Amino acid sequence: MIAWLKDLLRADAVAAAPAAGRAAAPSRPANGRGSASTVVDAATIGKPGGPSETLAKQLALVIDLNVCVGCHACVTSCKEWNTSGSAGPLVDQNAYGANPTGTFFNRVQSFEAGSFPNTDTIHFPKSCLHCEEPPCVPVCPTGASYKRKEDGIVLVDYDKCIGCKYCAWACPYGAREIDEARQVMTKCTLCVDRIYDESMAPNDRRPACVKACPTGARLFGDVKDPDSEVSRAIRERGGYSLMPEWDTKPANQYLPRRVTPIAGAPPQERRDLGEPAKPGDAGSLA
Repeated sequence: MIAWLKDLLRADAVAAAPAAGRAAAPSRPANGRGSASTVVDAATIGKPGGPSETLAKQLALVIDLNVCVGCHACVTSCKEWNTSGSAGPLVDQNAYGANPTGTFFNRVQSFEAGSFPNTDTIHFPKSCLHCEEPPCVPVCPTGASYKRKEDGIVLVDYDKCIGCKYCAWACPYGAREIDEARQVMTKCTLCVDRIYDESMAPNDRRPACVKACPTGARLFGDVKDPDSEVSRAIRERGGYSLMPEWDTKPANQYLPRRVTPIAGAPPQERRDLGEPAKPGDAGSLA
């Protein structure tokens, strides 16, 4: 959990506790949701049931940055599924105007790295990371933001959400977006209404973005299961968390890019691109 948020909640707990018993703060409710008026122990933040409990299952996405081509198939399939499902509708306003607004659970950010002529285009998909210690949960004054004990998915209860945007302010990843029409906070649900739908074929019980990706850049599974596809990919490919310094323990992981040198590039340019020249390579003096 983010250090400043721990300190803030600890200070609030001390201030709200009775004078005779401030040393012992009551624990969170059994459902793990809590609210701003609930006195909580900082050690329990984001961990339903208390600090001694560790979720046995954590569903998450693993994104392979090496094969993502920035096609936005994940974005459009996510939008299509969720705007017509239990999470929708996801409104778009003034799409072609001066001040367009749109609600998306998943976005792909593209940017260039390096210096000309050795530049590289990087496509970076980003959505809710379903953190093990989500800072969006304890700041919610109504308990609308919560983390499910059975699979670790972080969700929003629209019936409880009042659109205060506290959770968006607390999230260091910018993964939450307000729906301007309904005035409720929205986010990736890992297609919870799809992955457990037994009326669908087993191969379809995956998040819409995973199903749609043409290059297989998106993997889905239980990161707590050491034998799952996602756990093997993280272990074998050096998967990493986004912004680990925030101590939110994101469940989603990224697989690093493997830089491929330009064919026929001279030795110095090959070294700049991360791969030393080898005897017999084009441009090598050996």
